[in-house]
Amino acid sequence: MKFYVIGDVTVDHLYHLDHLPAPGEEVAPSRATMQPGGAGGTISVTLARLGHSVTLAARVGQDALADFALSGVRSSGVSEAAVQRDAQALTSTITVMQTPDGKRAMISYGAANRELDASKLKKKDVEGADALIISAYSLIGGPQREYSLKAMGIAQKAGVPVFMDLGTGAVNAVGMELLDSAVSADYLLLNQHELLALTGTHSISAALITLGARGAKKVIVKVGPMGSIIWTPDDTELVDAVRVGAEVVDTTGAGDAFVAAFAHAALNGRPLAEAARLGNAAGVLSATSLGAQARPMSVSELEALT
Repeated sequence: MKFYVIGDVTVDHLYHLDHLPAPGEEVAPSRATMQPGGAGGTISVTLARLGHSVTLAARVGQDALADFALSGVRSSGVSEAAVQRDAQALTSTITVMQTPDGKRAMISYGAANRELDASKLKKKDVEGADALIISAYSLIGGPQREYSLKAMGIAQKAGVPVFMDLGTGAVNAVGMELLDSAVSADYLLLNQHELLALTGTHSISAALITLGARGAKKVIVKVGPMGSIIWTPDDTELVDAVRVGAEVVDTTGAGDAFVAAFAHAALNGRPLAEAARLGNAAGVLSATSLGAQARPMSVSELEALT
């Protein structure tokens, strides 16, 4: 399959702490590392590892961090033909602070990614893809939003299925303004917090009713340890989580791995429940290594878990 992915590439600074610092407090991490990340980069890397041809549309600076941000993309064979360089803006960075009980705080700087130039989008690249995947961070604003909406329009006219993956930062920044774009996607993927914030409701069932009334086609809700929920106008089903023997050490990028594995399975004609189960497996495997792109996985490994 050929995937065209629009989303951020970043350098992730990961800090594991006993507790999140209070204002003015200085804390020492039990573990710290720097890893390549970003939703666009991680989805692309995972898809490539699952055997697909992937083109990533993102933008980095001309600074020392650019090559590191793209290191996983390069090592996995993702095409950089649509990756742009910015002479002024810096490469995006994210600082992630997380505690053993799952609490997490983040500092995210979109930087060069938000300047993705829509005039450089090649129509034939989107039309020639088997699917378009858009990270909703790309819809926060600026030229990157124009690029994403333009690509989405091209895909819809050409009959190319669109997968849209929301993100907590994107929903917090834009909120319900994302709703029209989200429900027009063929597949909408998001977690429980994002679902409620996007719809302005207080329960999963009410949120799904709202999305259905707005014309949503297929909705996949990631619900953490419970697994995932798949919704269509005709059916709703809880897909149980997958258990692995290894310890969960870092959930950064787990949702992105879910998106990639789900899209892989859906495009291969698997029923939605099977695709979600494969996504559950990819998400938990990703979380057993430190860093969004650190855990390699194969189709055979994922299927063995499902």
